[in-house]
Amino acid sequence: MMDLQAEKIRLIEWIAGLNDAVTLQEFIELKKQKEEDWWDQIDEQERVEILEGLSEASSDQTTPHDQVMSKYKQWL
Repeated sequence: MMDLQAEKIRLIEWIAGLNDAVTLQEFIELKKQKEEDWWDQIDEQERVEILEGLSEASSDQTTPHDQVMSKYKQWL
């Protein structure tokens, strides 16, 4: 069985010594492909609500912080 930590260290050492820009760029692209954007992990309803909130904020349709805190202070 592979020692995962040891393999990571060997890979890090190899990358640290890498002087080939093309290979390094390939690793950067692979990293980007493997990273998951939180936006892609939430459901459609959450996306709709976030977009709605951003739209309201950009058109100054927001509630001041002190009013929100006053309204919900019993649960805080």
